[in-house]
Amino acid sequence: FDSDNSSGEFSEANQRLTGVIHVDTSKSNGIGKVGDRPPQENGIQKHRTSLPAPMFTRSDFSVWSILKKCIGLELSKITMPIAFNEPLSFLQRITEYMEHVYLIHRASRQPQSLERMQSVAAFAVSAVASQWERTGKPFNPLLGETYELIREDLGFRFISEQVSHHPPISAFYSEGLHQDFLFHGSIYPKLKFWGKSVEAEPRGTITLELLKHKEAYTWTNPTCCVHNVIIGKLWIEQYGTVEILNHRTGDKCVLHFKPCGLFGKELHKVEGYIQDKSKKKLFMIYGKWTECLWGIDPVTYESFRKQERRGDSLRKTKPDDGPEKADGDVADTVPESQETVQVIPGSKLLWRVNTRPPNSAQMYNFTSFTVSLNELETGMEKILAPTDCRLRPDIRGMENGNMDLASQEKERLEEKQREARRERAREEAEWQTRWFHRGSNPYTGTPDWLYAGGYFERDFSGCPDIY
Repeated sequence: FDSDNSSGEFSEANQRLTGVIHVDTSKSNGIGKVGDRPPQENGIQKHRTSLPAPMFTRSDFSVWSILKKCIGLELSKITMPIAFNEPLSFLQRITEYMEHVYLIHRASRQPQSLERMQSVAAFAVSAVASQWERTGKPFNPLLGETYELIREDLGFRFISEQVSHHPPISAFYSEGLHQDFLFHGSIYPKLKFWGKSVEAEPRGTITLELLKHKEAYTWTNPTCCVHNVIIGKLWIEQYGTVEILNHRTGDKCVLHFKPCGLFGKELHKVEGYIQDKSKKKLFMIYGKWTECLWGIDPVTYESFRKQERRGDSLRKTKPDDGPEKADGDVADTVPESQETVQVIPGSKLLWRVNTRPPNSAQMYNFTSFTVSLNELETGMEKILAPTDCRLRPDIRGMENGNMDLASQEKERLEEKQREARRERAREEAEWQTRWFHRGSNPYTGTPDWLYAGGYFERDFSGCPDIY
């Protein structure tokens, strides 16, 4: 929500927080004492399993005074207090797409295009699974900010850059270390506040290329909505239709992320199908984006659903007495999520979510993969680009539990960004991106940001001074 156009009237630097652990960030790099854990074991890099400091309570903060003038407006020009953030940049959030990268590797190994589409569909759903119960907002990236991640154990490397500030656009590019895939795109979420909820509509195309099969798949993520931002318990739903197109075969996967509905019966549900270019249904998909995804042939699926509907009509002797619809001043009731997906006999498991670490609730509900994203190993700053998120002092301060420092640094960085923009205006200079350039998506023809190459050669001369 933060903006370099903000008037800066709301300053959170002096807000007092209870129960915050203060850490001397000049001595801490976020990984604890040297020797806490071996850096490598059998040649595989070991990653941290917890954050340096637990998260703090947000209960002392009232956001209504800031948001009440913004109903129905786009939120990129509103500065929000740091209390509602999580210690990650949005560029790191995007990197969470790669948590279930094994699904891409699996797709690449499949000889049949239908099986490949099943794995690609599972990957597209898994990409939003980490957002479950994640109610903190990531830090808006500064213009020119970057993030890289190399995971030899998972077989990929990843680079992203904030290529535009208004509108905010994040471009990313990832490649398999065994030359099996390319994964890239540009995302510019449209945020709107609707009185009790914040809705994020993700604009921008996501492209996956399976190089061995000379196939490209494109899709756009579903809409994400955070409920009860003013009062009540925060909860998240994803809804909308995601269409994944195989540009070589014409096969398409259509996935419906269901809105929770009045009584919450559809919460987290995903249902869809794979069809060929003549629109014949080849495979049915169902499950929950928070839990798992299953698939089955269309005949068995329809037969099961028919029996299910027949059973429902027999049970409905009288209409359900549902709760009354809440009025405007009452929090949206958090729907009761059913424990698990009802599995149709004969179904094939396509994907299951990773178990979160036991201390996840004290760490912003991060997954194990997410916990490692802002880790700064000793000596790493010498090889990172000076624009990398790990070097941002406000995010590092928040991660270490020093909220006063984090707030002050956030204000300083935003003012530095405003001053840089004013300087460019005086000189009539255009902002130059470093690792991506404007272009057209090679498969859809729509505007996109394409990787220019060269990042991993590590020539960082000419990188902007943004921190």
